[in-house]
Order: sequence, then structure tokens, then C-alpha cells
Amino acid sequence: MPKPPWVTRLGTVPREPLASLPSPLQPAPRLSDALGIEIWVKRDDLLGLGLGGNKARPLEFLMGDALVKNSDVIVTGSGPQSNWSMLAALAARRCGLDSIVCFYGDRPRESRGNLLLHGLIGTDVRWTSESTRESVDTMIGSVAESLRQDGKHPYVIPRGGATPRGSLGYLVGAEEISSQCRDAGLHNATVWLATGSCGTQAGLVTGVAAGLLSAVVGVTVSRPVEECRSRVLEIAQAAAVLAGTTPATANIVTVLDGYIGGGYGVPTAEGAAAAALVLSTEGIFLDPPFCAKGMASLVDAAAQGSIAGPVIFLVSGGAPTLFVEDGAL
Repeated sequence: MPKPPWVTRLGTVPREPLASLPSPLQPAPRLSDALGIEIWVKRDDLLGLGLGGNKARPLEFLMGDALVKNSDVIVTGSGPQSNWSMLAALAARRCGLDSIVCFYGDRPRESRGNLLLHGLIGTDVRWTSESTRESVDTMIGSVAESLRQDGKHPYVIPRGGATPRGSLGYLVGAEEISSQCRDAGLHNATVWLATGSCGTQAGLVTGVAAGLLSAVVGVTVSRPVEECRSRVLEIAQAAAVLAGTTPATANIVTVLDGYIGGGYGVPTAEGAAAAALVLSTEGIFLDPPFCAKGMASLVDAAAQGSIAGPVIFLVSGGAPTLFVEDGAL
């Protein structure tokens, strides 16, 4: 079967190989028995950059663009326990670039989890001394401008790498899942994931619009649900323009609410219970701030009979947050 034209066009977009692809798509028989529906797991915690995680996919396209533009330093930011920022700094090292990462808040007295790894990487970390995530955006802009005045060539990446270019990583991921489903004889599966900055879901939704996936369900873990839906659609439509494929429409963007709990990065009891279930049945760790909350929603949906399966749950990584007290970001 000939490939659609957009696949050829996507192949011309600058991309730097960083991830170990494809990641495994594995059946989860004991978890399936526990929930009463067929569950598979897409192991993007095993992507091979650092300790793994979904952000390796968008970073391939973002670093490819940075290198084509002769950038010498990346500037990005997030919360101090963000897997995104740590993997972005590692990707910069792999590509011979420097990195400056902006965090909200103040430097803690002790470095754990991803913050500890930044120290090992040698990341230039800056702190906003403000409690809001939005303060990171302001600092990213000011740091980049200062670098330009000093004759540097910064490559600026928003929080989470949630850009149309970055989301192309999960359009490729959607094609990968589609191929693995064909090989496994898996039909009409719903991809289920935790949604934070929205770039991962946007890429997968672009895959739905392109006919690669049947459906995608995101579970917001950090933003108001309507903001999530709007961001996913906006990023997905812009990604389709870059790739030359069919743009997404609002009716294929599904984001569930009710699992943020105390806020972004704050673990929940429901998430802890869901993560314990996955660990005891399948031997897979789920990070408390993201995957655990996403799995909690899937556990509830199965109990309520609102999802029939098969379901592919995206294990997006975040292992370093397991070593932070309470798993908080």
C-alpha cells in the first residue's frame, strides 16, 4: 500500500534522532482482568533518552529545527520536577548545545528527582522567585533577549515543548501505534493518556484526523478542561499544516476533567491507588503527577462502563518524580 503524501512531506521536516523507536506496545492481561476491559500499554517510558519519557518524541523535531537554525543554546522552562525540562537539557547535550532552564519559585535547599539530574547534566538553572507557572514564560523571553544581545543564538521552546512542530513527534507516534495495532490484530483501540501541556495529545489527535487512530482520550492533569480542549485543537491544526495532512476538528478532541485534585503536580489518593494497581498487576511504575491521575480516570471509566476497550494507555514516563517526597512537582 503506497504511503499518503503527508508521510513523504513529514520526512523532509528537520529531525534529530534521540529516541529508541519504536517503543513497545504490550498487552496488560492482569490489569485487563482487574478492570474488566482489554488494556494494552504503550511504553513511552522506555524511549531511551535519559530515564525515558514521552518528551523525547517532540524533542527530535525541536532539536532538528534548532540545529538547522544554527542555534547554540536552548531556553525553556517549567516546574523544577518537570520531566520535560530535564530531557530538553539532555537533548541539548546530545546535540552539542548549551541549555538554560527557567523554573518558577525558589531553589530548594535539597535537590531531588529531576532537579538532582539537572545538577548532574550541568544545566544553567534560573529561578523566577514567583509561585505562578506563567512567570516562567516571562523569564524565558527575557533570558532569550539577553542572550541575543550577547551575540548568542538561542532556540526558545515553550513549557512542555507544546508547539505544532513538537507535536509532530506524536503524529509519528500515532503512525507507529497504528502499525503495531495491525501487527497485533488490535482493532478500534482508544488511546488514553494524561494531558498536561497538550502537545502529546495534539499529535495523537492529528493522527486521528489522518486516519491512523480510532480515538484519543486525554485526562487533564494541570489545566482547566476547556483550555485543554482549545489548546489541543489549536496545536493539532497547526501541526497538520506543517505535515500536510488533514486538520483535526473539535469533535475528535476529548478531554476528561475531575482528576487534577489539589492542582498541577500534586498527587492524589485516587492516582496512588491506580498506580499501585498497575504496579501489582503489570510491574509498571506510573509517575504520581501525570500517569497515575490518567490511570485513575481509566479505572473509573471501566467501573462505570463508559469505555468498552480495547484501550491503549500511554505510559509517558516521569520516573524521577518517584524519588521526590509525595511525588509533587
